[in-house]
Amino acid sequence: MRDGFMQVGNARYLKPGDLPDSIAVFPLTGALLLPAGQLPLNIFEPRYLAMLDAALSGNRLIGMVQPALGEHEDKGGEPNLAAVGCLGRITSFAETGDGRYIVSLTGVCRFRLLEEKPTSDPFRIFRIAPFIADLSAANEEEAVDRVALLTAFKAYLDANKLEADWESVERASNLTLVNSLAMMSPFGPAEKQALLEAPDLKTRAETLIAITEIVLARVFGDSDTVLQ
Repeated sequence: MRDGFMQVGNARYLKPGDLPDSIAVFPLTGALLLPAGQLPLNIFEPRYLAMLDAALSGNRLIGMVQPALGEHEDKGGEPNLAAVGCLGRITSFAETGDGRYIVSLTGVCRFRLLEEKPTSDPFRIFRIAPFIADLSAANEEEAVDRVALLTAFKAYLDANKLEADWESVERASNLTLVNSLAMMSPFGPAEKQALLEAPDLKTRAETLIAITEIVLARVFGDSDTVLQ
C-alpha cells in the first residue's frame, strides 16, 4: 500500500480502470483475504488448477470468496456465495511436481458479486463491483485505536499461552496490523465475513476487538478481567 494507491507485487492499482469488471472466483470456507494481506493456498482440484493457469496467463487476479453461510446450492448445483469477496494477485507461485500449485495471493481490494457469467471454463466467473476506496485505505490508519487493538491481541495470546514477535508487531502499520490480525484470527466463517465486510479500517479494528472480547468472555467468563 502506497499513499493514494495500492501496489501489489509489480502492479499498481490506482483507479477503476486498473481493475477487472469480471473475475474467476475461488470459493473457500473460512478463508479471509484483505487488502495488502497475504494468503497462502495449496491448489489441487483440477478446475482450480485451470483457474490458476488462466490467471497466470492474464492479469494474475482471482477472487477469493466464501460460500454463503448455510451452504445452500443454487439451481446449477454450485454453492451460493457470500456477497462480498476480495481480489487477490498471485505474487508467488510454485509447482510441487505432484500436480499441485503452491501460491501466495496478496489482497488488492474487496468486491461485491453482481452476476454470474456463462462460461465454458470449469471454474465460475462473476461480474463484480470493486471497492475502489480500498486502493487508498492507508488514509484511514490514524482512525484506528492501536492501543485497544494490541490490548485485545495480547489478552488473546496470554489466555491461550501463545507468543508473538512483538518487535515486528510494533513496526507494523495500522493497516498491516489490523488486516493481518483479522486474517490470522482463528474465528469462524461468520466472523471472518463480518471482518471482510466492515466498511472501513477503523470499523474492522473495532469489530476484531469486539469478536475477541466475546470469545474471551465465552471461554473465560469475564473478558474485562483478561483485558486488564
